[in-house]
Amino acid sequence: MQLLDDLATHWQIEDPEEQRLISNVSWAQYETLLAERGDSLAYRVNYLDGVLEIVAPSRRHESRKTRIGDLMLIYFLEAEIEYFPTGSTTFRQAQQQVGLEPDESYCIGSEKEIPDLAIEVIVTSGGMNRLERFRRLGISEVWFWQGDRFSIYHLREQAPKSFLQTAGYELVQHSELLPELDVEFLSECVRNPNPLAAAKAFRQSVRQQMGLNKGDRPS
Repeated sequence: MQLLDDLATHWQIEDPEEQRLISNVSWAQYETLLAERGDSLAYRVNYLDGVLEIVAPSRRHESRKTRIGDLMLIYFLEAEIEYFPTGSTTFRQAQQQVGLEPDESYCIGSEKEIPDLAIEVIVTSGGMNRLERFRRLGISEVWFWQGDRFSIYHLREQAPKSFLQTAGYELVQHSELLPELDVEFLSECVRNPNPLAAAKAFRQSVRQQMGLNKGDRPS
């Protein structure tokens, strides 16, 4: 925990989004750090091949993360999609030498050990290979919120060599896990400075879409 205390002292600036990479960290040291941190969410800890990434999320980061999570909840409820939220759970596999903590994550249809969908808000660029972390855990779809828009990546297990630059993921225009979701309007609602107005508008949009899909014409 001393490492985290030292970083906290260094990061005492206004609304920081700070990131530290530490090399030559063993798996045992990584697990010890997780145990010492406990349930605290003040820091996100990721691990890949002996490199430890520690992130202190900014208020802007947490605001976007929460807004996205709120809107996704509305979508699942209104579209009546069976979902199981797994949030920022620490997912790790020693054999794969990988551990990660997404901002939001979900199992779709049924509860699973590893989520189908992971969402990350990126404020600070750089760091370790994000998509490689998700690939090693077998997460089907990853959404990155960066520059006020979503980038959606879907894992192509049948043709991984075609997407070597993106760790086997293909950049797609629409979610393949949630094909009826209007990602452009979702992005617009995330950008809306009024959370309540955004949530109402998004809910109404989804309700209208679901009504049309069922053959009901909304007035």
